Amino acid sequence: MEKNGFETALSDFVRDDPGNYVAKDVALRPELAGMQMFDAPIFGYAAAGDSLFTQFREPGIIGDHFMLPGEWLGGAQTVISFFLPFTQTVKKANGADMSWPADEWMHGRIEGGNEFQKKICRRAAELLEGGGCAAVAPAFDPRFFSRYPKENEEDRQEGYTSNWSERHIAHACGLGTFGLSRGLLTAKGTAGRFSSVVTTAAFAPSERRYTKIDEYCIYCGACARNCPAGAISVEKGKSHPVCSAFLNRVLDKHRPHYGCGKCQVQVPCENELPAGKNG
Repeated sequence: MEKNGFETALSDFVRDDPGNYVAKDVALRPELAGMQMFDAPIFGYAAAGDSLFTQFREPGIIGDHFMLPGEWLGGAQTVISFFLPFTQTVKKANGADMSWPADEWMHGRIEGGNEFQKKICRRAAELLEGGGCAAVAPAFDPRFFSRYPKENEEDRQEGYTSNWSERHIAHACGLGTFGLSRGLLTAKGTAGRFSSVVTTAAFAPSERRYTKIDEYCIYCGACARNCPAGAISVEKGKSHPVCSAFLNRVLDKHRPHYGCGKCQVQVPCENELPAGKNG
């Protein structure tokens, strides 16, 4: 399959599939039924043998539990990452009140970020397999795990980890760099979701137009000012335990829905890279 054909087919799927629209039976408010959650995706590619993936295994980055592309899929040639920006409807709603997540955002996080992302990855694999190539989506593979620290764990900040990080994968695939909030800044902003597949298809890698992991962040502090939990500061970055505690409060009230995303809206990197940064 050609790269352009793959991207067009997956973009059409995002636009047309019912999973990208809030179903009536789960809508948190009646008027949210039918709301579109994601705009068209953007894509990035990296060679499966890129040395950056090996660097992710180093202590202080992800760690030796990070699985390399070739460990997920024998014969892997390419890693494909795609960023799904939230629609303006979702972002505008979440930017209207900085004290609590909007219903629209929570739909994007759960129905969009969980259920629909799984469908997108399945469709991506089907497209690649239809072209005679093997593919796997690590985040939805039985071998995937994410870990949260125990309450008495000494270093709780570093206890939040997984064996496949979508943001790190997107960074390796040329889609963007990390910000103060630990979100990834892309040409379409930071408000959205990342997914990826590993495949035996050989696609040309995307250019990484950066050399530093935080090159696009201007450290303006807007995300820190927005954070209702006080989990972000310019001096210390993001406290994962503080952020997680706030998300648990939201979950307790709205189960199974939760989310926050205030660090991704009403900021210079909401819809694009900050002024002066060119991806």
